[in-house]
Amino acid sequence: MSRRAGSAGSNSTLAFVESPVQLLNVLEWAHAHAPGAGLTLVVLSPTDPMTRGQLRRMAELARDEGHEVRWEEARGGAAAPFQTIGGLAGVLRKAERVVLGDPFSRYVQLLLTIARARDLVVVDDGTATMEFVTQLARGERLVRWHRKGGRPGPRDLIFAPVSSSARRRLTPSERRRVQIFSSMPMDEIPDGVTVTAHDFSWTRARFGPPRITKTADMVGTSLVETGVVDGDRYLEAVQNLAKAHGATRYFAHRRESTEKLHRLAAETGLEIVRPDLPLELIARRGPIGRTILSFPSTVVHTLPLALAGTEVRVAVCDIDPGWLTENASPRAQGFLSGVTGAARDVHRLSAVSVVVTA
Repeated sequence: MSRRAGSAGSNSTLAFVESPVQLLNVLEWAHAHAPGAGLTLVVLSPTDPMTRGQLRRMAELARDEGHEVRWEEARGGAAAPFQTIGGLAGVLRKAERVVLGDPFSRYVQLLLTIARARDLVVVDDGTATMEFVTQLARGERLVRWHRKGGRPGPRDLIFAPVSSSARRRLTPSERRRVQIFSSMPMDEIPDGVTVTAHDFSWTRARFGPPRITKTADMVGTSLVETGVVDGDRYLEAVQNLAKAHGATRYFAHRRESTEKLHRLAAETGLEIVRPDLPLELIARRGPIGRTILSFPSTVVHTLPLALAGTEVRVAVCDIDPGWLTENASPRAQGFLSGVTGAARDVHRLSAVSVVVTA
């Protein structure tokens, strides 16, 4: 039975999320650090249909846990950002604690300029968390890893003062405490920042243990969509990896294009699965393959935690430098290798051979 959610005005903790994974990780943080407390969760809804669908499902789980969910059509037209920020200004100024799902988000950075909270919490957003912590420790501008190395565009320059202000607010001071809740490894921790472990205890308590099949499953990635990996090379790598390990299902990333997935299904024979929840919950509910194959991504860190105590093996395949596009960030190969190298409790696979004909 659900606990009764408090009202937006009475809750002292306000959380901002833009993806289902961020919402999951807010629930994990609340389970670990604020048990029994009702939060106000603000969903800054994206336009992508699959992401919106997963967010709707996660919002239901959040309400079941006793939290209030405030759904904002934050990208529903030219006036939407002004209406969203204006409508949130009052409750944001009153919040004693603000929880952030994505410190790189321009929306979140803009909202931070209004916040007066003494406590700021950044919850896990996967590999982006690793980059955020490093940039904060070094005093660098906040920019996602796959964009780093390029020249700032006109919008970046216009938004630079807001981004700089957000970085200052995310730096601990006598007036502000900053906590990072993460399952990701971190080489550098900013001075004064408190890091607490995210071990998916809520997920393991809420779901499973799963039924384990005798086959292998594959996890998709959006590296093609972000312009990092060549589409043809990715498709052949998936085909070779699936054949070598007997994979039968391909769990699509929510940002993978429909055209790419149709081609994958036709040329590899894999069953394409569009998950309605984050993969950590899907895997924990089961059924799930005895082996889960992945390219470098957040799941090589999170799935072993979510599936702790089961016999599932997570195996990660390196990205060959030859798969990268001409437009890939100069840091892409090193960053992706670091994601794989820092993963615990995973089996590391060499990059599969790919030969693409003209």
